[in-house]
Amino acid sequence: MIGAKIRAQSAREAAARAVREADRAEAEAWSIRMEGYGGPAQPSPTIGQCLNGGLGFLEVECNRCKTRASIPLETIRRPRNTPLWKLEASLKCRACHKGRHAPPVHMIKLTARREITPYLWVHPREEDR
Repeated sequence: MIGAKIRAQSAREAAARAVREADRAEAEAWSIRMEGYGGPAQPSPTIGQCLNGGLGFLEVECNRCKTRASIPLETIRRPRNTPLWKLEASLKCRACHKGRHAPPVHMIKLTARREITPYLWVHPREEDR
């Protein structure tokens, strides 16, 4: 009885590792396709698959000003089963935002850690000090 429980537990752990490796492979294949060829963005892995595979940052670039940013996928308020290609329409550039119009961005690649330093915002009154 104890041996069967141990084998079952080890099989569950092996299955979890296999799913994690498959999710990472799918996310890396999409990332290579996007970075190397510029698309197509469909089909894409889901947010949950990217996070499970260890690729937690999405690098994007503004179509107008060419500003790049790394967006942490865990902070995106969408269901984990949302494909990445559905995020592209909702991502907008803050750097060249004019009134109600913000130019769209395009997705570059997925990364395991933030490769682009986040913009440090300083209040104008603090610059005088």
